[in-house]
Amino acid sequence: MSGDKEKEKSKTHKLSLKGSSKLVAEFFEYSINTILFQRGVYPAEDFSPVKKYGLNMLVSSDDQVRAYIKKIMSQLNKWMLGGKISKLVVVITDKETSENVERWQFDVQLFGKPNKKSSSRKEGDKENAAPGTAQAAPDKTEKEIQDEIQAIFRQITASVTFLPQLDGNCTFNVLVYADADSEVPLEWGDSDAKDIKDGEKVQLRGFSTANHKVDTLVSYRYLTSQSGERDM
Repeated sequence: MSGDKEKEKSKTHKLSLKGSSKLVAEFFEYSINTILFQRGVYPAEDFSPVKKYGLNMLVSSDDQVRAYIKKIMSQLNKWMLGGKISKLVVVITDKETSENVERWQFDVQLFGKPNKKSSSRKEGDKENAAPGTAQAAPDKTEKEIQDEIQAIFRQITASVTFLPQLDGNCTFNVLVYADADSEVPLEWGDSDAKDIKDGEKVQLRGFSTANHKVDTLVSYRYLTSQSGERDM
């Protein structure tokens, strides 16, 4: 009987809340780097290869970008552990016009937690969440979770086939939607939602653990040529 139990345990390893929070935060970190590379926000030579999720990934080797992401992740990890995060957004902005041209949104649900008011922090637009409690997901093996995460990164990579080509003169910001009662560092400030005006939206894949569910959505602006036609 005990042998059967151990066998069953090896098939499905239930992540603790702490382990699940760490996994989601780490996913965000690699997502930011992948978006910056795939969308050409920084030159390809500014990235270094790493192995993660059974995939060949690329992370920024630029000191300023690394410091910015590290600063975000340091606070994000604390908020994730406290169950305070409802959304993370990566916004790509045209440097010349200051227009938001692309918006990658990652919605986070913590199973068993009633939804609260949240505000977005920048370094975040205020919005109300619908009342209710997210239902827990069935237990999954680590491989099943990794397979779901792999599928998201493959979609981000493949997004270049339908997203408009960026002109290469862009920058980015990260917004973190945290509960209104979250402790916020002084250097972080409130932000508007940085939505894409008249943008198109594409729902991508998501993943879930026993504690969290993450959904992915990308919004983008069609680039208009001088003739008035839409460029893709």
